[in-house]
Amino acid sequence: MEMSWEQSVAYSINTVYLLFSAYLVFVMQLGFAMLCAGSVRAKNAMNIMLTNVVDAVVGSISYYLFGFAFAFGDTSNPFIGTNFFALKDIPNTSFDYSFFLYQWAFAIAVAGITSGSIAERTQFSAYLVFSFFLSGFVYPVVAHWVWSSSGWLSVSSTNPLFASGAIDFAGSGVVHMVGAVAGFWGALIEGPRVGRFDAFGKPVPMRGHNATLVVLGTFLLWFGWFGFNPGSFDKILVAYPSTTNQGNWTAIGRTAVTTTLAGSTAGIVTLFGRRLLVGHWDALDVCNGVLGGFVAITSGCAVVEPWAAIVCGFFSAWVLIGLNIVVMKLNFDDPLEATQLHGGCGAWGLIFTGLFAKEEFVIQAYEAGDTSVVRPYGLFMGGGWGLLGCQVIELLVILGWVSVTMGPIFYAQHRLGILRISVEEEIAGLDISSHGGYAYNTHQEENQPRFYADYMRMHGHS
Repeated sequence: MEMSWEQSVAYSINTVYLLFSAYLVFVMQLGFAMLCAGSVRAKNAMNIMLTNVVDAVVGSISYYLFGFAFAFGDTSNPFIGTNFFALKDIPNTSFDYSFFLYQWAFAIAVAGITSGSIAERTQFSAYLVFSFFLSGFVYPVVAHWVWSSSGWLSVSSTNPLFASGAIDFAGSGVVHMVGAVAGFWGALIEGPRVGRFDAFGKPVPMRGHNATLVVLGTFLLWFGWFGFNPGSFDKILVAYPSTTNQGNWTAIGRTAVTTTLAGSTAGIVTLFGRRLLVGHWDALDVCNGVLGGFVAITSGCAVVEPWAAIVCGFFSAWVLIGLNIVVMKLNFDDPLEATQLHGGCGAWGLIFTGLFAKEEFVIQAYEAGDTSVVRPYGLFMGGGWGLLGCQVIELLVILGWVSVTMGPIFYAQHRLGILRISVEEEIAGLDISSHGGYAYNTHQEENQPRFYADYMRMHGHS
């Protein structure tokens, strides 16, 4: 059947909106790169930048070949998709290339989270393995559960779990928790960086080398989040039948507002919270606090009031501060705080949505404003336990699934001796020992070799 002129215009506008959102999410790769580079020591800057590039290029191929099919394959299988491999039969009546590109930008973000957890001590070849596996299989399966219409946890399922399904609108669990749990196992199996804890188990500061890059990365991620959260509506030109002037364009604007408020609140609370704990105003901690707020609101951004987003940001800051204290006690070393930030705040975001989702906004986000449909919504908003139950189940199954898939991958690499670099290489720095030289021409440790050939000579290689 041919589209009318009005349908063609609407389709074109929606496609442009989705592509623009995909480009914004892709900008987050640049944000991740800058954040990672600034958060590690100068002698490892080249390495972490390269891993960010690898996450994008390897993730692109694996998501094209397998990932999109596993995530969105048209099938009655509630666990995994089984068609659209290598984009066969795309475009079709359900998906076109713009939807693939948008979902691809999400997939490569997951591996970026994980690479931060294992920074400064991992063999480069290990990144290639886990990045391909994570973006091509582990993440897409979770995306299928929650975001595919046939997924067993999906809100869009014909028979949703607890008559609700899990609301994870832009991926506090699907994206952030998946990346964080994978990073947790990588960091745990590798162990802390050399010198991170002294002989008595006390943490030794290993601050990143460039606060400017951290702040730049934070603002680039903030910018990209306006594609991540509002863009998850997919279509902007959808009018709500029960109103005269509202549609997805209204909800998209509100989603951008809730995202901003949650991140900003978390930043303010972290600023003063860390001031009380450490005695000074810490820019790097505040940047992570802001990002924690964004991670937490990502689940419920489309279905909560702006005031609830402030509640979300307030508690996410304390989740991050608290987890950072706990992991130091346990001698767990994550240079980017990715496990605590994306895992802890992502988990809180899922619970928050189950408590604060508003019925009207749930109907708008998932039923295009059709008020004749009844759906469970937030417990604190009077919507019963169904939605919260689904949120808790999503949290638990992500913990289990990523642990049983990524844990053995990291452990096998560890046993084969291809996960962690040697102590000598780590002390010298990955840039000089693995990547041919430092990221910067001048290097503060002048007694260190400056070029790869010098490094090889120092270690007895002719």
